[in-house]
Amino acid sequence: MLNTRLISSNAPGLCAPTRSRMALKALLGAALLSTLSACASQAGHEWQADTTYHLTVLHTNDHHGRFWQSSDGEYGMSARKTLVDRIRAEVESAGGSVLLLSGGDINTGVPESDLQQAEPDFKGMNRIGYDAMAVGNHEFDNPLAVLLKQRDWADFPMLAANIYDKTSGERLFAPWKIFDEHGIQIAVIGLTTEDTVRIGNPEYFSDLDFRDPKEEARKAIEELNEHEQPDLIFAVTHMGHYQNAEHGINAPGDVSLARYLPYGELDMIVGGHSQEPVCMEGANRMADFAPGDDCQPDRQNGTYIVQAHEWGKYVGRADYEFRNGELTMVNYQLIPVNLKKTVEENGERRKVLVAEEIAEDSELREFLRPYQEKGQAQLNVTVAQSNGKLEGDRDVVRFAQTNLGRLIATAAMQAGKADFGVMNSGGVRASLPAGEITYKDVLTVLPFGNTVGVVTMSGSKVLEYLEAVATQPVDSGAYAQFAGVSLRVNRAEGSVSDVMIQGQPLAMDAQYRFTVPSFNAAGGDGYPKVTDLPGYLDTGFVDADVLKAYLAEQSPIDVTAYAPQGEIVYQ
Repeated sequence: MLNTRLISSNAPGLCAPTRSRMALKALLGAALLSTLSACASQAGHEWQADTTYHLTVLHTNDHHGRFWQSSDGEYGMSARKTLVDRIRAEVESAGGSVLLLSGGDINTGVPESDLQQAEPDFKGMNRIGYDAMAVGNHEFDNPLAVLLKQRDWADFPMLAANIYDKTSGERLFAPWKIFDEHGIQIAVIGLTTEDTVRIGNPEYFSDLDFRDPKEEARKAIEELNEHEQPDLIFAVTHMGHYQNAEHGINAPGDVSLARYLPYGELDMIVGGHSQEPVCMEGANRMADFAPGDDCQPDRQNGTYIVQAHEWGKYVGRADYEFRNGELTMVNYQLIPVNLKKTVEENGERRKVLVAEEIAEDSELREFLRPYQEKGQAQLNVTVAQSNGKLEGDRDVVRFAQTNLGRLIATAAMQAGKADFGVMNSGGVRASLPAGEITYKDVLTVLPFGNTVGVVTMSGSKVLEYLEAVATQPVDSGAYAQFAGVSLRVNRAEGSVSDVMIQGQPLAMDAQYRFTVPSFNAAGGDGYPKVTDLPGYLDTGFVDADVLKAYLAEQSPIDVTAYAPQGEIVYQ
């Protein structure tokens, strides 16, 4: 698309900057290209008229600590580096250029990474050669001092135009980065979801202001127009892709952002947060994508929108041509990184690669190896045995009561000597397997390091609290798992009834004690804030350690003992 903002003011009537890059497109035909080229040169932009430039944008998102390959040999940063290096060499040998971008959420998900504050992940990104990343909500899973240390580790900018320090009023991170690719000036703006304040730990960002990313994008683009006049504007975002902008209780995402701005104001959005492959079948319809399938990115209001699922399972590749100020996508694909599928042959099931095998980069693997091995002796200790799966998969635990949700709430309830327990499903990050359960498994399920909070309330206040948490919607981390309590929930009315605590009817004037993760106690996920109540106590017990001790005590675990029996009924 034609960028008229780069034109110098030295040619009156043609070269004056304009607020919209599309405004003069229809006016600029072949006869004006020589003038356009001259203006570009005067403004410091060195691309030439009637010349085709090739630009490839590679992208990943929602890494979540997966610096090492999985137990099945899938993904991992070493294989990713091999793939990226190969594409770079191919593109650059043909005279093109490459940008490698991340949609954020480097933190949280794998114990080896979590225990080391994602140091191997950020330093691995340096070695792969990332150019920029969006700041994700999980970058705030640790105290701010850790995030600032991670920012120092990174040799590339962490971008967020909409995060401000409340005291100074200044942005905490760089809002954008300008890249010069063969004379084409490319601005990359970073944006972070407003949902961070709802789903993150309030203790870690109470001094920060997460402003509307749509409005901050508009402001950033105006600043760029005035001072930098880039040829292209991309955004790296951690906001989520929601089909046709139908974001439900989530904050508006990339589709809303593209539609909010003037047509084509953003050339491309590299997204994250919703952790899905953005592959479209038609207008506003996502494809049923499988590894190796063709992928068509979303396009909204003249803006390409891409996202590469999660964990480095794919490297997204967008190949563009830039000619006479106009950008055209000529190819797009999601390249699987050693992903496998299960096949059955001669009555036996085995996993096979869905595409060609990508060898690991030996230097990066050896660099990362000490991080992988560090703490393995502690992590791989067997904690307990189980006679079945304890269900914590995201697409189950955020929709219904599960045996693992109840077990975690029960473990906290016992540690806090409480009458019942509440657990947010967003804090449950994986299932526990049948058979051997290791400490690593426990930390994978509960990676955030929350502590167990205990609250003492009258029965009437407990009823109000339950009405607030039990009516949270499904398909959200706020959806609550319970132990020690039964009730009926009417979401339409926002009420609960038939509340029983430890098998006895709730008494309005009695005193009750319940547990809740410190994250939710501080108001996370939209739960009522209880940390400032006189009846609140932070036990200091870390949730993963509490779960570990409970599993060891109860081993072998009978999963049927924690199976929901209709205690929570939704009307």
